[in-house]
Amino acid sequence: MERIYLDHAATSPLHPDTLEAMMPYLTEVFGNPSSIHHTGRRARQALDEARAVIATELNVAPSTILFTGGGTEADNLALLGYAEANQHKGRHIITSKVEHHAVMHACKQLEQLGYEVTYLPVDQTGKIRIEDFYAALRPDTVLVSLMLGNNEVGTLQPVQEVGLSLRDHQAVLHTDAIQAAGSVDLSIHQLQVDMLSVSAHKLNGPKGVGFLYVAEGITVAPYSFGGEQERKRRAGTENVAGIKGLAESFRRACQERVEKNEQYNSYAEQFSAILKQQGIDFYINGHSTEKLAHILNLSFPNVNVESMLVNLDLAGIEASSGSACTAGSIEPSHVLTAMFGEGTERAKTAIRYSFGLGNDLSEIEKAAYETAKIVKRFQQQQPFIV
Repeated sequence: MERIYLDHAATSPLHPDTLEAMMPYLTEVFGNPSSIHHTGRRARQALDEARAVIATELNVAPSTILFTGGGTEADNLALLGYAEANQHKGRHIITSKVEHHAVMHACKQLEQLGYEVTYLPVDQTGKIRIEDFYAALRPDTVLVSLMLGNNEVGTLQPVQEVGLSLRDHQAVLHTDAIQAAGSVDLSIHQLQVDMLSVSAHKLNGPKGVGFLYVAEGITVAPYSFGGEQERKRRAGTENVAGIKGLAESFRRACQERVEKNEQYNSYAEQFSAILKQQGIDFYINGHSTEKLAHILNLSFPNVNVESMLVNLDLAGIEASSGSACTAGSIEPSHVLTAMFGEGTERAKTAIRYSFGLGNDLSEIEKAAYETAKIVKRFQQQQPFIV
């Protein structure tokens, strides 16, 4: 059976060019970048080149790029590391109710350590209200963390506006750009952020590697201890091959951004058009225009999400619910609950389709028709409830 992978927001396949860029550092250039001999220096040069590639795309100095073991570590280091290093300035943090768990759980840990965290609500498009942010900002606020583009519904947050508003405030702004990288212009001057997290595996790069941009003058405390790698901010021998893959995948994603957005927008439009033509009842979740092009989150009234995913998989369609599986049952995601309320039909019946490398229009059309067939079987059993 031909399988159609529409879960690129969860992880993405490795691009052949990225693998090619990595191969010499898996076989030939095996040295430790901290060694002073020739083989070590070649590995060090590879790290320097990768750092420069990423810095060029962000329009920042290479010294501001800190390599990590992935997006979760980057988010954790930004929040926990900055809070610890700057607790003398205050112990209040602002984030939103729709952040990735890498940020949400880091904030919960900070609460255990005595910090106060304000979780901003969102409207039904998944976007914070800027007036809520202004109302939450206090003199003792030291850190604001807002996801650039949501990983479940794709909604973009007003990161630039928040960043500009903090120019005369002591608080710094971190953005989790892990899902938005490759879809949004990440020029730091454009975004007005002080820290930014990216993960390679969302960009057709390898798993287990990412980076954190930390603006010059910003101090983050390390929470791994050992060597003096990454300017003493992240101990451990660097994953040279992975970092080369990260740089190559990030460079390509940034340079192909406009073309890919046009392609994925057309996929989403065609998918929705087929569902409408087939008479399917559904809602599109997320902001209608201020969103990531590759994510299409749909709610199907009177459809059991778990059964829907199983039937899609049997039909060769690989999508996701964006929900957590707990004790064998699928619970509504915290993102959709924040948008629509606890226990609402729309929050409980959402499926996320996300597009990427390897997808073409024929696959999207087939997935839409298969989805329509499956949904009809469920919706014909019960009347559509608004």
